[in-house]
Amino acid sequence: MGLMVENPASPEPEIPDKLFFRIGEVSQIVGVEPYVLRYWESEFKTLSPKKSGTGQRMFRRKDVELLLEIKRLLYDKKFTIEGARLALSEILKNVRNSTNRSRAAQAELFPSQNPLPQIRQEVADILKLLV
Repeated sequence: MGLMVENPASPEPEIPDKLFFRIGEVSQIVGVEPYVLRYWESEFKTLSPKKSGTGQRMFRRKDVELLLEIKRLLYDKKFTIEGARLALSEILKNVRNSTNRSRAAQAELFPSQNPLPQIRQEVADILKLLV
């Protein structure tokens, strides 16, 4: 495996459209050695790849995205491990808040859990007007 030299102005590496990635694939995508990924796994509790029956780490897309963010914080922003941990918890808190706001807006638009019966009724009423 060759060393990856990254251009600081280059865009984020493209993550292949797969469900699971092995540690070697993730290492190439993120641009760090597998031992670094294992170390980060021990330091960042939000990172928790599943293990296959043979004990291999199986990373999901969200794990790879999280690893890219960890690398950005540590290598580009020069955060310490503790600083990166705090920054990640802030980021995750903001994501949760925006998700909750989005759910609240959706609940406002569709007050019932299943809007289909109401939509069907409205379509039926429109059809009656047209006939």
